[in-house]
Amino acid sequence: MNNNIILNIVPTPIGNLDDITFRAIETLKNSDYILCEDTRVSKKLLLKYNIDVPLVSFHSFNEHKTVGKHINQILSGKQISLISDAGTPSISDPGFLIVRESIKNGIEINCLPGPTALIPALVNSGLSSERFVFEGFLPSKKGRSKRLKNIEEETRSIVVYESPKRLLRLLRELKEILGEGRRVSISREISKVFQENLRGTIAEIISQLDDKKIKGEIVVIIDGK
Repeated sequence: MNNNIILNIVPTPIGNLDDITFRAIETLKNSDYILCEDTRVSKKLLLKYNIDVPLVSFHSFNEHKTVGKHINQILSGKQISLISDAGTPSISDPGFLIVRESIKNGIEINCLPGPTALIPALVNSGLSSERFVFEGFLPSKKGRSKRLKNIEEETRSIVVYESPKRLLRLLRELKEILGEGRRVSISREISKVFQENLRGTIAEIISQLDDKKIKGEIVVIIDGK
């Protein structure tokens, strides 16, 4: 690989905009342009840190059409950074495709360490963090039953991302499959003003949330079998 031809993968804060490294800011400032999911979201971060670099939309609906163009820009010597709306690109966000294509074309990947929701949620859950499996978002329809069946037999702690609208559905499915006494932890709005952590059995968490309007980004940690 050519060390002078680089794609920068830059994690961004998952909530509190202060959760960004000096190196991430410097990398973004030195970019010719920044690939992002939503320019409106990323613009807030750039304004806060006086980063005057063009933003270019790069998301699941256009990445296959545009990835070749961006690869050519990097090969021509452009410094390009990839960010997502929040957290580390490629973790339940766009990123895998351009990383794979970059490697195929001899482009070095410079992935900075930084925020991701699953680690703080796992650590503060009180459940075992020695061994765990990350399931990301479960399918809403096709393939969901199979993935839930795999969770039933998993002995490691399980990390799942879920939307607020589907959280109670997930918990009720887990209650049916795993039993009401299996322990879970729900982390909501990590690092934000209204951060909340709920810990207990599946039945206890369902009773706490049953008549509550749920908002924000959700991470569910499930105790292993």
